[in-house]
Amino acid sequence: MTALLPATMEAWQWTGTGRPLSRHLVPVPLPGPEEVLIEVRAAGMCHSDVGELDEPSWVENIHQNPITLGHEIAGVVAATGDSVTDFSSGDRVAVYPMGRTVPGYGRDGGYAAYAVAPAVDLVRVPSGLSYDLAALATDAGMTSHHAVVQVGGVGPGFRIGIIGLGGLGQIGARLAVLCGAEVHAADVRPEAQELGYRLGVAEVVDSASGLEGRGLDVVIDFVGVGTTTDSAVRAIRKGGTVVMVGLGAERTSLVTADVIHQRARIVGSSGGTAEDIRAVLDHLASGAITPVVEHLGFDQVPDGIERLRSGRVTGRLVVMMPDRAGMHGG
Repeated sequence: MTALLPATMEAWQWTGTGRPLSRHLVPVPLPGPEEVLIEVRAAGMCHSDVGELDEPSWVENIHQNPITLGHEIAGVVAATGDSVTDFSSGDRVAVYPMGRTVPGYGRDGGYAAYAVAPAVDLVRVPSGLSYDLAALATDAGMTSHHAVVQVGGVGPGFRIGIIGLGGLGQIGARLAVLCGAEVHAADVRPEAQELGYRLGVAEVVDSASGLEGRGLDVVIDFVGVGTTTDSAVRAIRKGGTVVMVGLGAERTSLVTADVIHQRARIVGSSGGTAEDIRAVLDHLASGAITPVVEHLGFDQVPDGIERLRSGRVTGRLVVMMPDRAGMHGG
């Protein structure tokens, strides 16, 4: 089935709400009949990791305790189950995180040397594409593509608003530009404002309120702190669309008159499909999308969590895995 595997490995695991991420020595898993074992090369970090650790409401989505976090996974097939015929050892793959079982929630995720996934949830990584970009495509890329292209329906000639140029927003803004739209963005951080112009955005303002009155066709709110969604409604044309993606706050206090007078269409967008991932992988492989990425080592996972928690991240954090000899314990 594969070359000899180590017996154990280290993993960063959730052990309960309000508890810090814990580093445990765990057995290297073996794939079932319809599964593959992936040697993880890169695992993207997501703000939902903070939600799992901090928010009691997330517990209902977590199916085991302890569980290894990390749902943005890219790597190499290390072993295959008996019924797997479409993949073999050495294949470069990424994991669709909303498939049969969700890594980091329904099964152990990618903050470890190895992870198991159903073969049906694998997406092939284009030749030459780095694993860090492949990993972020599985969630940040997927979610942004789905919100902009599928839910927002952005196309040539559209006038688009993007609120927030973080890990998702930077990809969303670039996708809208690639779709032929005129893009107006908002972000409070000077470094993000500079990034926006490098992405091809027509204009970047320093607050969501700066987009109000622009008569935009679609505004995509990647922040979602309540006031940003209020501003999004005021930024669209009559009959325009607001796509809500960000979960910065649980509630918004939309002004009823604004929603009615703007004839606003307000829709939510969460996650996406494997086809969204494939589309983003193609853009990344061609160089059409070049997101800002910061690499962290395996030891730095807790530091990455703290930075996500405090909002001190520009772009996307990706954990790069060292050689297996540095990861396993026997």
